[in-house]
Amino acid sequence: MESSRALASSPLHKTPKSWKERNPRTSFPFATPKQLRTSCSYKRSADKDLTRGVGLGCNGSDESSDFARILKNAAIGLAAAAAVSVSGCDSSALAESLTVAFPASRDIEVNRVQKTLVETWGLIRETFIDPTFNHQDWDSKLQQTMVEMFPLKSADAAYGKISGMLATLGDPFTRIISPKEYQSFRIGNDGNLQGVGMFINTEPDSGRLVVLSCIEGSPADRAGILEGDEIVEINGESVAGLSGEVAAQKLRGRVGTTVIVKLVSQQGNDKNGRSQREVRIPREVIRLSPLSSTIIYHQLNDGHMSKTGYVRLSAFSQTAASEMENAIKEMENQGVQSYILDLRNNPGGLMKAGLDVAQIWLDGDGILVNTVDRNGDMLPINMVQSHALTHDPLVVLVNEGSASASEILAGALHDNGRAILVGHKTFGKGKIQSVTELDDGSALFITVAKYLSPALHEIDKVGITPDIQCTPDALNSVAPFQSRDKTKASSLEMDSCIMVAEHALDEVQQSKGTAS
Repeated sequence: MESSRALASSPLHKTPKSWKERNPRTSFPFATPKQLRTSCSYKRSADKDLTRGVGLGCNGSDESSDFARILKNAAIGLAAAAAVSVSGCDSSALAESLTVAFPASRDIEVNRVQKTLVETWGLIRETFIDPTFNHQDWDSKLQQTMVEMFPLKSADAAYGKISGMLATLGDPFTRIISPKEYQSFRIGNDGNLQGVGMFINTEPDSGRLVVLSCIEGSPADRAGILEGDEIVEINGESVAGLSGEVAAQKLRGRVGTTVIVKLVSQQGNDKNGRSQREVRIPREVIRLSPLSSTIIYHQLNDGHMSKTGYVRLSAFSQTAASEMENAIKEMENQGVQSYILDLRNNPGGLMKAGLDVAQIWLDGDGILVNTVDRNGDMLPINMVQSHALTHDPLVVLVNEGSASASEILAGALHDNGRAILVGHKTFGKGKIQSVTELDDGSALFITVAKYLSPALHEIDKVGITPDIQCTPDALNSVAPFQSRDKTKASSLEMDSCIMVAEHALDEVQQSKGTAS
């Protein structure tokens, strides 16, 4: 996937369009919700076409909090994901009407962005987690931004004014992205694209556009492009000053076409040890799998050989849960006796995917996560008659790169007594965003809530501390292990945290008398 990777991408909800533009002088209704909180339940769906659709159901009160009302109007994930519905609740709200009048720009593009401005402003007014809007008059902010936008002559400049307005909220996760950027976002979460199959990113300090990795077997991989290579030109045009996302769009294209990329390798023959080369790369359909797995063979202290299923999840995309389910079923058929779920350096993604993955490992109707809305009301999200695919011992690996949906999953498995956490303290990204496709095809990301673990542990700016740290002391009495996949084995054998995880699983199995 030729897109920049952001650390700690937030758990996302997909919300539908909320504001309808009628004419340059427009009236928009705003809802003032009644306040109270109840609980919601979360159930996996067997509908494969919807990729694990879910339902949220309210229990108890017939009134809903602001966050629950958001969820009622939401579809968790992307446009292709299942819609979320709230049933059993009367979520009617007292409505007040606010009329917003503004002079229409004579520039067609700017006029379109004026409407997007009002749409954006209204969504923020209704759903943003901070009801004080960073201690400012949000109604006045609309008027100010509209006045600043009116004389502009380009859509880009007008979008800049919207971004400036959002920046005053003091929340870096609340932002607007262009229609092209939103398409790239959807591609990354849908799991397929047409391109060359490499991850790229612009280094913040140097501004260099570098290759993070290539998907195994992809056109970029076959062309010999390596991690750390710098991209300097795409189709003869310099990439200086381009963001990773813009460069990614240039690399993508129709299947059967080609793209010429000029690269600077760090292992070269010039005086700085660098070399330049050009490669012509064909574009193909690239399947983005967030999951890889193998079986680790490990000798226990009593001499018996055990099988541990190792599953690495790199992101919570739309396909994450279904791929996880398939991997676990296959390893269960091969007789594995324990599991390691590796969430290290997983920046998050779709909250829906995180909740679905949790229920692959959990039974019953316990709490998966607690959300806290803008009014401070807490909403526990529970499982609904969940049935785990396996009850074998489980260790979850985390580190400072495990964020957002990774922390939701780790917290759910740990606080429900299902898993031991091994590694290092997590990133500490405990906020939930909605993503709404606006009428012009752009998308608005809004922080709408924060979340706490099932045991009510704070996560935002705190992180989750694992049960066992990966320290030299933790490596005592750790025995070597093997994997049938020799390529993966070489890297796994050198991974101290996996060795510590294996030792922890040994102790669990021996305490239960299951070594065989």
